[in-house]
Amino acid sequence: MTTSRIAIIGGGPGGLMLAQLLERGGMRPIVFERDTHEDERPQGGSLDLHADTGQHAIRRAGLEAEFLAEARPEDQGDRLYQPDGTLLFDRDGAGDDRPEIDRSALRRILLAALAPGTVRWASAVAAIVPSDSGFDVLTAAGSDRFDIVVGADGAWSRVRPLLSDAQPVYEGVTMVELGFDTARHPEIDALVGSGKMFAVGDNRTLVAQRNGLGHIRGYAGLRVPEADSQRLMAMPLEAVRAELRTAFADWAPPLRALVERGDMLAVRPLHALPIGHRWTSRPGLTLLGDAAHLMSPFAGEGVNLALADAVDLADALLTGERWPAVERAEAAIAERAEPAAKGSAEGLATAISSHGVEHVLAHYRARVG
Repeated sequence: MTTSRIAIIGGGPGGLMLAQLLERGGMRPIVFERDTHEDERPQGGSLDLHADTGQHAIRRAGLEAEFLAEARPEDQGDRLYQPDGTLLFDRDGAGDDRPEIDRSALRRILLAALAPGTVRWASAVAAIVPSDSGFDVLTAAGSDRFDIVVGADGAWSRVRPLLSDAQPVYEGVTMVELGFDTARHPEIDALVGSGKMFAVGDNRTLVAQRNGLGHIRGYAGLRVPEADSQRLMAMPLEAVRAELRTAFADWAPPLRALVERGDMLAVRPLHALPIGHRWTSRPGLTLLGDAAHLMSPFAGEGVNLALADAVDLADALLTGERWPAVERAEAAIAERAEPAAKGSAEGLATAISSHGVEHVLAHYRARVG
């Protein structure tokens, strides 16, 4: 096998999983990560890893024991409320095979498995410049040349424009992220149950999901024009709370408590790449995860796809034929992502619409047959 210098842009789960799999195969990639250290910023909420994608990647990386030590199979339940507080659906999820794990815990597991120096912290990539003998990765510290560059750098990837003209498009929905400590908010703890709760109304939704260590992550979703979304992003967070109070003023008090009492964390407009996004393969460049197939979280597939992408690309990069194998991996990545992207778009359109809760209830009932 010919040794190549491989750069992975982005230290999220997909990029770190690819690095781990390549190291297990005898390669020494470099991961460029903009964060200055592991704990610089919150990594987001809880993730459910699916058996044939996320969990499969964990096993391939030799990290099953570490995953099981952090995973929470008891947090797979679902609840659905009407805006008036009526509980329409309640399932504890016992026996499901989609155990939850905090994103921060998954990242910690992956980082701990890598060789020292694999991740270059505080290395935001300014540009990737093609040259006659590879690609120059430019950061504030200078320039390094690589034979292969993998874009694992999310929605606004620096790598994707070298392969595709596609740009993420605002999906008409903005989520406001909230945080709760269950010890301080027992009423939210009781509302959520054993996993995740949705409350669905006219073009509005409230979501809360159990995380580890006594935390709950909440989201208030609004269908608003992009100009209004940008206005919310520019406002102080407590001013955003005032907007949420108005938007959910007619909802039941236990549900309104989510926007009244949560710690305000961030405003997050939802964007997506075109469903079925593909690109013309170019030797030395490829994509995985959100950089390849960004979608809203309403299919629950994002991290699972990224981890599965990492497996496919690692297998391809570790073969002797390399780039034909990468082309096949890219085709598999796109094929796997397309139905998930369709499901995500449909889920978002159903959950935050003028139709209210009935379509969401039908979806929950169909899942349990």
